[in-house]
Amino acid sequence: MRNLILFDDDYRDSLKPFTFTRPVSEIRLGIMTIREKWEHVLKTKASYITADYLAEKYPIVIADDNLLVNGSVLPNDRLLKLVNQLDLNEALLLDGELIATRLQKDQFDLLVTSDFVDEISGFEIKGTPLIKLQNKWDIFQYNRAAIEYDFQLLTKGRQSQPISSTNRILSKDNVFLEEGAYVECAILNAQSGPIYVGKNATVMEGSILKGPVTIGEHAVVKMGAKVYGPTTIGPYCKAGGEIKGSVLFAHSNKSHDGYMGDSVIGEWCNLGADTNTSNLKNNYTEIKMWNYSIETFEPSGHLFCGLMMGDHSKTGINTMINTGTVIGVSANVFGSGYPRTFIPSFSWGGNRGFSTFSIEKALETARTVIGRRGTPMSSTDENIMREVFESTAKYRRK
Repeated sequence: MRNLILFDDDYRDSLKPFTFTRPVSEIRLGIMTIREKWEHVLKTKASYITADYLAEKYPIVIADDNLLVNGSVLPNDRLLKLVNQLDLNEALLLDGELIATRLQKDQFDLLVTSDFVDEISGFEIKGTPLIKLQNKWDIFQYNRAAIEYDFQLLTKGRQSQPISSTNRILSKDNVFLEEGAYVECAILNAQSGPIYVGKNATVMEGSILKGPVTIGEHAVVKMGAKVYGPTTIGPYCKAGGEIKGSVLFAHSNKSHDGYMGDSVIGEWCNLGADTNTSNLKNNYTEIKMWNYSIETFEPSGHLFCGLMMGDHSKTGINTMINTGTVIGVSANVFGSGYPRTFIPSFSWGGNRGFSTFSIEKALETARTVIGRRGTPMSSTDENIMREVFESTAKYRRK
């Protein structure tokens, strides 16, 4: 069996703040992460080629026969067929960019040398439709297609758990409940896309879901929530208020009233009650967002972009987030008025300015938050946080 390795490419920095704390393939869009998608279709486990400081948590495993796949690319039926047809020393390229290759163990040293080009036969796959993440806003832009693909993967040949008669359902065949899912007195409109409710997830009374929407395992949709697709509420997340076209990775809370649209929220985040995000400028002009790779704001090409929030960041009650805001890792935003649209990692404050959230205090908070879920924070995760703190110091005011 071929050994699957998912590698980060040059767009890794453009996908920050989410890739500060994870390989690209650990990004969630649709029901699953990119890694989980590839593991599912190839029926194997993956390892990683990623940033050095992440390697302890996300190690590489090299075998005699290795299949390397670009971790920013989502599988589809056509691409999967091409990947499965690869022989040793063959590669799939898109406009010269490596999408997948099959290598023997002794060829890994050639990956970082010019000789590698001479050792491999590359095949351009123009005309093959691909979803490839290149910018952070791609995560919510491609979420509809990802949900629909994952829904077919996970439900094919299977039957949903019974759906209670207390619910109002449109397009019942497009609704799937996993074992242990609790959905009562809700409106599930799957006419415009599937609705998937994971294992032991809860959709409370009075909630309205308009597909495509996915609720991850053990996630909770609070009473009276309004969720417009395409939206992903990841595992162990809590969702309330009004949410449109957004992705919450896992273990994050947007539990209370307030609007969030066209946004991406990492892990272990919390949006305080009545936090509201703007996703459209009043003059209807293109939104610019901070890009870590060029260290300035860049045009997104979109009219709708909300909040991009890295892991462990939080907002206080009644926080207002401006259009196209990027918040790094372990930031704490609060107070009246709109804060700036780029908030560096480990920043503490709001409209009146920011100070540095010390790494020790940030880790203390993170340990408490993770510990409440019954799992202690690992020393490996602490080391990743320390590395992010040091590498982002240049963005914070002294």
